[in-house]
Amino acid sequence: MPKILVVGGGYAGFYTAWKLEKHLRQGEAEVVMVDPLPYMTYQPFLPEVAAGSIEPRHAVVSHRRHLKKTRVVTAKVTKVDHAAKTATITPSEGEPWEETYDQIVMTAGAVSRTFPIPGVADEAIGLKTIEEAAAIRDKILVNFHKAANLPAGPERDRLLTVVVVGGGFAGIEVFAELRSFVSDLLKSYPQLSFDDTHFHLVEAMGRIMPEVSLETSHWVLENLASRGATVHLETQLASAEGGVCQLKAKDESIQTIPSDLIIWTAGVMANPMVKGTDFPLEQRGRIRVQPDLRVVDDNGVVADAWACGDVAAVPDLTGGGVGGFCVPNAQHAVRQAKQLAKNLVAVIRGEATTDYKHENLGAVAGLGLGIGVFQSGKFAMKGFLAWGAHRGYHGLAMPSWERKWRVIGDWVGGFFLGRDIASLDDRETPRAAFEAFASRPKPAVEAPAPAAAAAPAPEEGKPADAAGPAYATPAEDVSKEAEPVKAEASAEAK
Repeated sequence: MPKILVVGGGYAGFYTAWKLEKHLRQGEAEVVMVDPLPYMTYQPFLPEVAAGSIEPRHAVVSHRRHLKKTRVVTAKVTKVDHAAKTATITPSEGEPWEETYDQIVMTAGAVSRTFPIPGVADEAIGLKTIEEAAAIRDKILVNFHKAANLPAGPERDRLLTVVVVGGGFAGIEVFAELRSFVSDLLKSYPQLSFDDTHFHLVEAMGRIMPEVSLETSHWVLENLASRGATVHLETQLASAEGGVCQLKAKDESIQTIPSDLIIWTAGVMANPMVKGTDFPLEQRGRIRVQPDLRVVDDNGVVADAWACGDVAAVPDLTGGGVGGFCVPNAQHAVRQAKQLAKNLVAVIRGEATTDYKHENLGAVAGLGLGIGVFQSGKFAMKGFLAWGAHRGYHGLAMPSWERKWRVIGDWVGGFFLGRDIASLDDRETPRAAFEAFASRPKPAVEAPAPAAAAAPAPEEGKPADAAGPAYATPAEDVSKEAEPVKAEASAEAK
């Protein structure tokens, strides 16, 4: 029975394994999926997780719960030798091992792309994982706790200032959702006012959200401005050292903004693990594939190798892609994975493959409770209806009905009960409370040396030296008593 190895368990990897389970006959092939995380993250929900509208665990899909026929391995693939058809699996605990395969599917996804800007690596946080989104939410809540106890001044301003770098969909969505979250949060903090909160978005280009029309992007800018959020266009982040953002505008002017929360959303890149493979890469570090999602090199198809999602340079046959390739987003990743699963099963059965081609359905974004935008071709929708379309589309796109109902439950609960504003920042150090009061064994104490026998007190009316051998050692006492005994013995002997 041939073995299919799926490297990566994100959008593309999860859907590939999920659809292979559906299309493969019993005993037709074995599917093994390897990913260092035990779940798939539904990334379009990360802004809502950060804003407290969705419970973090509800925005992820457990691999083992939903992949019933797939062998799930929670570990990293650190090397692929396709010439020998082996992959090196490295777990977090234990020794690495070699996993052989007959077919391989590369779906390792993408990671945040950063630039060598001073302070970014030490001060900023990304928005690619569920852990990052939950940490952003807790950071805002903790900063509000602190700021409420401080007088007006630079330190309080720093705690209540949010800086987002990147004006694409992810950046605008988290920026707008957090603005909505903070505005709603103020009613629980009478010590703070709307004017105490500051939101800044930094975008190097002259516009935001290139996926929508210029007119729609202008509407978004106006909406954000009306909500007290500032967008800096044609501006770059020059430094973030010590949490102090230095913004450099096109006219070379510098603006300094201290902030305790800097969110980086300025682009993604293919997972660097592909450099540990012998697959052909294009200039952006993605695996080269042909339209049917088989890996290709200068000599043609690389047998038994497939790739899709953010880690693959998939030709866009509609002509709408950037540079002739599909843009790295969830819409393409899910559909590519479904097509790849069908093509892989077709190859196993000796049938023909089908090229991947998908017309863009449009772009939809949530900008906070009750506000959104939708763009499809020249048609645009803004405001409440677009927000409803955003939630409807992503609610249906969330894998499995079990996950859909959990997310919908969060939305319904939030509508009637409001957002949950309890922070769980201490989960980063969960043993701190226990350690603070835990009893520990006392350190061992060395036994004290035996004390000398107490000397008798001198008799009343006599000097201290007349009271007997108070300071004489036992050896001195014995020698003084032994002398008369020795003399008597000598006399008897004579």
